[in-house]
Amino acid sequence: MLIRLLRAHLGPYSKPISLLVLLQLISTIGMLYLPTLNADIIDEGVVKGDTGYILRVGAAMIGVSLAQAVCQIAAVYYSARTAMAVGRDIRASVFDRVQSFSAKELGQFGAPSLITRTTNDVQQVQMLVLLAFTLMVAAPIMCVGGIIMALNQDVPLSALLLAVVPALGVVVVLLVRKLRPQFRGMQTRIDGVNRIMREQITGIRVIRAFVKDDHEQRRFGAANGELADYSLRVGRLMALMFPLVMGVVNVSSIAVLWFGAHRIDSGGMQIGALTAFLSYLMQILMSVMMATFMFMMVPRAEVCAERIQEVLSTESSVVPPTAPVSELLARGTLQLRQVDFRYPGAEAPVLRGIEIDARPGETTAVIGSTGSGKSTLLGLVPRLFDATGGEVLVNGVDVREIAPDRLAEVIGFVPQKPYLFTGTVASNLRYGKPDATDEELWRALEIAQAKDFVERFPEGLDAPIAQGGSNVSGGQRQRLAIARALVRRPEIYLFDDSFSALDYATDARLRAALAGETSDATVVIVAQRVSTIRDADRIIVLDEGAVVGSGTHRELMADNPTYREIVLSQLTEQEAA
Repeated sequence: MLIRLLRAHLGPYSKPISLLVLLQLISTIGMLYLPTLNADIIDEGVVKGDTGYILRVGAAMIGVSLAQAVCQIAAVYYSARTAMAVGRDIRASVFDRVQSFSAKELGQFGAPSLITRTTNDVQQVQMLVLLAFTLMVAAPIMCVGGIIMALNQDVPLSALLLAVVPALGVVVVLLVRKLRPQFRGMQTRIDGVNRIMREQITGIRVIRAFVKDDHEQRRFGAANGELADYSLRVGRLMALMFPLVMGVVNVSSIAVLWFGAHRIDSGGMQIGALTAFLSYLMQILMSVMMATFMFMMVPRAEVCAERIQEVLSTESSVVPPTAPVSELLARGTLQLRQVDFRYPGAEAPVLRGIEIDARPGETTAVIGSTGSGKSTLLGLVPRLFDATGGEVLVNGVDVREIAPDRLAEVIGFVPQKPYLFTGTVASNLRYGKPDATDEELWRALEIAQAKDFVERFPEGLDAPIAQGGSNVSGGQRQRLAIARALVRRPEIYLFDDSFSALDYATDARLRAALAGETSDATVVIVAQRVSTIRDADRIIVLDEGAVVGSGTHRELMADNPTYREIVLSQLTEQEAA
């Protein structure tokens, strides 16, 4: 999965990758050449007392060192730029795919996990790419080059490498095999911590109201403790790796000095050659250590890549049309023809055989008991999810065939839980129409009964809105969400229980103002409150996902027991009449 992910995102950066590989090659060759020059200084300059030779070769060493440093700096620069660009591209790919998800896929992954995959998981892959370019590219060059240069200095002594390098390889392989499952568990625990934190921040009022602070602290403590345990296991294994590797390195150095001293004593080797061989041994072992450090990162990056690829390979159940329709001849019509909807794996459908015909200039209301499928029905129109049976027609065309941007222009949707974005009142109202004038914004606020409280803000339209609209009340959030839909002036308005947080007087004023503003549009209202929908031109009664009644308030009160039961649960017989 890791290779597949990187292959897909490294392609556009082939030129900088080729350049940094070339720079790493030059830099590594320079590092490999320096011990040979140093050996020459010792054997030909120091031993023979030739000061001129020492100065000439020393100057060459300085030149090689400077060239090697410049190449190394340039290689790290291009490595960092490329790794950051790859991380940016992967994040963008994950974000774009998540944006295409329907409610089904969002529920399948969950918001905390998607956040972790977009941030922490991508960061791990990005870090691996950076280390690969800065360490892994140079490691094999240095290892192979070091072996060749060591053989050039003394072949018999090089036999030690046959024992040292495989020993290091065995240590690395054993530890990496143990690290992989620990990293997977660690990423899963990060998801858990994010989930609990998100729940606690979002539900802080409920926690305080029920005095559950201690309970939530214990929940977070348990999740945090599990993450700490996995992190400690990983830390112990990683901490074990370096002493083992350094132990092999130090034993190898002692062995080289021991056998090298005997070779010098017998006249088979010079002092400078031993010094150079020791340097090459260190370079070989350092290259193995760099590879070891890389391999420590690979298991976690592989796990993260699998999680990222899982998101990227998940196709949305709401598929864009292959031949999108942009020209809609009719205006403001909404029809549901024998619509069914069933969640994957559910025993029974949520909606079955729904028939609705909403026309311009009319208000169609949908009412029913909790769980009867009202919100699900409304979610089929803007394609939050697609019907599993039947057709949803907007302006005579199936919504699955309409271009998404064109469908968004036709529909103004106010969800059951209105969400406001970080910014200002104006930026939230212009969310659907960026070029809306201030006059249009004030007009929409006036109709939505929000003008009064916005005028009380010192900044007016520029008043700040916190994330989710947490700095305004529930009723104010609903009215701002309604104003946001009104600014767009769509052909079809969908209100999903969008008046529930309003008092009766504000609800009545808002509906009266809406009637004048939406006289030529189609209005569909889902509501629990009877007073909100009793004046609708047509009321659809849902029960267990099926339409059990349709008509005006008076007609349904007369001959529909389900509607009558709902009404009398809220109003007296006299009020209902």
